[in-house]
Amino acid sequence: MNHLLWGVVLTPVIFLCIAMGLIVSQRPSGELGAETGAGLDFSGTLARAAVAPLDMVGSVARDGATLTSGFVAGPEGAPLLVLVHGSGWHGGQFDGLARALADKADVLTVNLRGHFNGPAPRGDVGYVGQMEDDLADLIAAHRKDGQTVVLGGHSSGGGLVVRFAGGDHRDMIDGAVLMAPFLKHDAPVTRPNSGGWARPMTRRIVGLSMLNMVGIRTLDHLVMIEFSMPKDVVDGPTGYQATLAYSWRLNQSFAPRAAYLEEVAALPEFVLIAGSKDESFVAEGYEPLMSGVTGKGQYHLVEGVGHLDIVDALQTAAVMGAFLEQF
Repeated sequence: MNHLLWGVVLTPVIFLCIAMGLIVSQRPSGELGAETGAGLDFSGTLARAAVAPLDMVGSVARDGATLTSGFVAGPEGAPLLVLVHGSGWHGGQFDGLARALADKADVLTVNLRGHFNGPAPRGDVGYVGQMEDDLADLIAAHRKDGQTVVLGGHSSGGGLVVRFAGGDHRDMIDGAVLMAPFLKHDAPVTRPNSGGWARPMTRRIVGLSMLNMVGIRTLDHLVMIEFSMPKDVVDGPTGYQATLAYSWRLNQSFAPRAAYLEEVAALPEFVLIAGSKDESFVAEGYEPLMSGVTGKGQYHLVEGVGHLDIVDALQTAAVMGAFLEQF
C-alpha cells in the first residue's frame, strides 16, 4: 500500500521534473539573422519595385487592443478579401497583390497580433486561439451587410486560414485562398524545418507540450521557435519590421491543429496556389494530400516560382481574380 501511495505522489512530480528539465535545457540562440543562402530566398522579394503602402484602417478587438490593416476599396457589390501574412513579417507583404485585386474585392491586409504594426508584445499573444478571435473581430468590423467574405493567407497565414475554417468562427467565411500554406510540421508536403527557415527548439517544445497536456499554461509565453531571416534583411532598413521568434502560444495559434486534415475538410470553396520551386513545401504534394479529404479545392502550380515570390507572381493575381469573381 505504501508503494502504491508513493507511486501516486511521485509520478506527477517526476512528470513535471522531466517537462521542466526539457524546457530549461534549451534557450533561444539570440542569433538575429542567417547567413546568405540559409533558409528562404529573399533575393526576388528584396529586388522587386517598392509598392506604396496601403491606407491603414483600425478596429477594436474583444480585448480592447487596436488591430490595424491595410485597405483598398473594390467595386460596389464586391466581396471582402482578408489577407493573412506569413511568419516573421506583416500585412505589407500584400501591398502589391491587394492593388492588383482592387477591381475584384475590398481587400484588407491584416497585421497580426505579435507582429509589426500589430498589438504588442512582439512574438507573443495572450492565449492559444487569439488570432482566430482577432480575425473574427476584423471581419465583423469591416464586412458590409450581406457581403461575402474570402479569407486568404500565405505560408503560416495559409495555415491560419485552415485553422479558422476548422474553428468556432468557420461560418464567417464563404471562400478561402491558400498560397503555399503551412499545414503541419509533420505533413508530407512540409520540408525539414520548412526548408531551413524555421529553427524549432525541440526539447522545449516537448516540455511545453507535456505541461499543456495536464493543463499547465503558465510558461506558454516562452520562445519555442526562431526564424532564419537573412542578415542583409535583418540589418537592412526594414529589419526592424521582422519578428524573428515566436512564443509557444503564438506558434500554436498560427497553425492548424493536430488533426489538420479535418480542418482542411472543413474549408469552404478554396483555391490553392504554390510555386514549383517552393523551398519550404512540396508544391505538387498539396493536391493528392488535400483532395483525399475534400472536393472543394482548385489547385494551381506556378512554374519556376519560389515560396516568397508566389505572392507577387502574375499568375497568383490572375487565379485569385478569377476565383473572387465567383463571389
